[in-house]
Amino acid sequence: MRMNNKLGVFLLGLTALALLGAGMARAEDQLDAETKARIDKYEQGPATIDVSKYPQGIQDNYGTFSQKCAQCHKLSRPVNCDYALPDEWSRYVKRMMHKPGSGIDSADGKKIYEFLTYDSSVRKKAMLDDKLAKLSADDKAAAVAKIKEVHDKYDNK
Repeated sequence: MRMNNKLGVFLLGLTALALLGAGMARAEDQLDAETKARIDKYEQGPATIDVSKYPQGIQDNYGTFSQKCAQCHKLSRPVNCDYALPDEWSRYVKRMMHKPGSGIDSADGKKIYEFLTYDSSVRKKAMLDDKLAKLSADDKAAAVAKIKEVHDKYDNK
């Protein structure tokens, strides 16, 4: 009788793992065609950024970004995406922090956010300027203040 219970528990555990695996299908598999196409486009671009001219603190944050974000998806996705505003990055990083197994705590999330905000203000400047121009005066002022806060923290350090 004891052997049957152990076998039953083992089989139940195996079944649970199989169901868990099936339920955790990759998020990309559940996306609509338009979103999949957009992600595929982003992932075709470069997966690294030359940060050698960035301040040392931002270079360090790039290391955190590279290490943490590559656990779940290609780095080319955030590197080439059309996010440039601080609030877009804030939402993106928070969403990634809440993904199971991301390993991104609030300290890492802040480093990643600051890296992405800084990088967008340099490497994606034209895109950022275009997006800023489309914001209301209050939203634009808030975004510019967030960008300035990141630059003030890292520039000339």
